Amino acid sequence: MNAGAKDVLFKIRYLFLPYIAVLCACLVIKILFTRSEIYFAVNGFHSDLADGVEPYITHIGDGLTVVALSVILVLFNYRASFLMITSYALTSLTAQILKYSFDMPRPKLYFGDQLDKIHFVKGLYILTYHSFPSGHTVTAFSAGVVITYLVKNKAWGAVLLFICLMVGYSRMYLSQHFFEDVTVGSVVGVLITVIWLSYIDRKNFINSPRWNGGLLTRSK
Repeated sequence: MNAGAKDVLFKIRYLFLPYIAVLCACLVIKILFTRSEIYFAVNGFHSDLADGVEPYITHIGDGLTVVALSVILVLFNYRASFLMITSYALTSLTAQILKYSFDMPRPKLYFGDQLDKIHFVKGLYILTYHSFPSGHTVTAFSAGVVITYLVKNKAWGAVLLFICLMVGYSRMYLSQHFFEDVTVGSVVGVLITVIWLSYIDRKNFINSPRWNGGLLTRSK
């Protein structure tokens, strides 16, 4: 049984500490540059290779990916599966509430009079509404926190952070979101997940022997 937020943060330190550094850098970028400057800087740096790879990277942050992972985990460990799917549910719900509350336009709509200046990946459907925050980024960071929290080798947190950042970058590269959407999405994913893990993983039921097993394994 963990001791709360302090214990959670310690367990995810290899993800959390460098994430804080990245977040600070993002805040500096936002202070120094405008939304348009950041967007066109990212959009202007493109290649055929990235056009082919980024749509796959962005799927890592898809809700179906987390659901599939949770289904796999339930075969081996109920606790891990429960923490993964409930963290996704809470962060996703939070993201949707924010999306519909702010109802911000996505890049394609925001720059509607400058579409000839924008690089779009061919064959990709570009959304136009509910931009803030990025749901894919929320999901990626939430899953990254949970996995880091659960794995024995906590150093994997650094690798997972890199993957999460790549998902966030893909949302900007594909013109589905702005820099602000991705940045805040990461905060929502990390903050809500840490709070949830600090609360739920202190409960007796989830730390019982029964929850240490899965459909294919016996509890220890």
